[in-house]
Amino acid sequence: MSARMPEAQAPFPTEIQQALDRTMPPGRAPLRLFTTLARDPRLFGKFFAGGLLDRGHLTLRQREIVIARTTALCRSEYEWGVHIALFGARAGFDAAQVRSLARGGSGDGCWIEEERDLLRLCESLHRECQVDDALWRGLKAGFSDEAMLELLMLAGFYRTVSYLTNALQLPLEADGARFPGD
Repeated sequence: MSARMPEAQAPFPTEIQQALDRTMPPGRAPLRLFTTLARDPRLFGKFFAGGLLDRGHLTLRQREIVIARTTALCRSEYEWGVHIALFGARAGFDAAQVRSLARGGSGDGCWIEEERDLLRLCESLHRECQVDDALWRGLKAGFSDEAMLELLMLAGFYRTVSYLTNALQLPLEADGARFPGD
């Protein structure tokens, strides 16, 4: 499958190149999503302004559970694969957890209760764009108000990213992970 829109080509405007240099690991080419957005400096800037990959109120593992589950529910193999490849090992995901993030869910036995609540949050937001009172109370037992806001923003941002990657039909990154088979 080829992308529906061509990527911008280097050389990029200075502000875009600087953002790419800050974002990408040394020696790695920019992601197709980023170079596609680089077609419009305004939209590129807005996208990067919404990023939540900095040190916030969540651990790396918590953040990556939400990103991976949200993108999997949206069937964005592109974004799921980028995050599993770049952050999966650092987040400590084992093979059962990687499979669960892509094909399973909150009921899988490979998660501790706090992580199940994060998965339930993603599943509830995806299905109903809402969080019921019981799940909210469960999450609030372990997360501050600020962390709760970050969780909601993270799930919403990566739903938007999934819309982009799916609708643009971005080819998978060569070094990205693939959804495990059924």
